[in-house]
Amino acid sequence: MKAPGLKLRVAAGGGGRTPTRAAVLANLAMFQATWFAAVFGAAYCIPLWSVFCVACAVLWHLGLAESPAREARLVAAVTFVGFIVETANGAFGYVAFPSCDGAAGWLPPYWLVAMWALFSICLNVSLRWLRGRWLLACAFGAFGGPVSFAAGARLGAAQFVETVPGLLLIATTWAWAMPVLVWLSMQFDGVSRQEGEA
Repeated sequence: MKAPGLKLRVAAGGGGRTPTRAAVLANLAMFQATWFAAVFGAAYCIPLWSVFCVACAVLWHLGLAESPAREARLVAAVTFVGFIVETANGAFGYVAFPSCDGAAGWLPPYWLVAMWALFSICLNVSLRWLRGRWLLACAFGAFGGPVSFAAGARLGAAQFVETVPGLLLIATTWAWAMPVLVWLSMQFDGVSRQEGEA
């Protein structure tokens, strides 16, 4: 029997089952609480704490999924995209991280890559409304990416070497990354049980 957190409702048009409003709110609450805990861990030079918090949130999410294996593939795919994006962004040198963050040379801090795994738990639940809305997904990424990064910087988890170019770079990369992440969520939807599945 499934845990109660991701109860499903029949989607309009009979296209499968989607999370209830309660599940969406629980997903948002888990994401926000984990985001703050992980960012504070990075800011206070405890990057392993950050990864631990993210791992707990991801395991919680997978435990509630209709198909944990499919949802785990989404987490892995989004984390890989995040590694590519953060590696590319880091090469520009517009942002810096605490020296205790575990980064090695050109590699991004592992806690930062883990934050993409955390973000992946929202894609098939609280961000499901972005499906098929590709321009809106671009706009959401272009706005949300820099805002989130700037908030993390204010809390001490990162700092801008050059603020304006850094924000523009993050906005640009998130503008194209967000539609890719939404597309991946549609390919690896482990949350919604489709019609005809047991």
